[in-house]
Amino acid sequence: MKYGVFMIFCLSLVLFSCKNEKAKDEVQAASTDTTVVDIHNSQIALDWPGIYKGVIPCADCVGIETEVILNEDMTFVMRTKYLGKGDQKIFEEKGTFVWDKTGSIVSLKGINETPIQYKVAENKLIQLDMEGNTISGSLADNYILTK
Repeated sequence: MKYGVFMIFCLSLVLFSCKNEKAKDEVQAASTDTTVVDIHNSQIALDWPGIYKGVIPCADCVGIETEVILNEDMTFVMRTKYLGKGDQKIFEEKGTFVWDKTGSIVSLKGINETPIQYKVAENKLIQLDMEGNTISGSLADNYILTK
């Protein structure tokens, strides 16, 4: 009888320690997760919805008057007018936009050409080049739309 009680006690001890070891492993795995979420990005920290306007450079006209409206529901409207060329028709494109993983850049989707990317800053959109880099050079300031 004593031997039976002793065996049950030992078996319980072994089972309990295995469960405890598994819980320890889970806690240790959770504590070693080094994923850092930056909460100080444009998507979270800035009042980004709104209307942004500017005149961007044009190869064969005076400039392209551009208006981009970013809505909270992740949709956009983009209106462009080629200045000094033709009948001054306003072109309008609509679609959705997505944030990049850093929460600093939006890509406009639904445009016939390749997606247009903008870096979102305080009260402005900075147009990026085809590779997603900031445009540099003497005309760089002309690729900024202000709110």
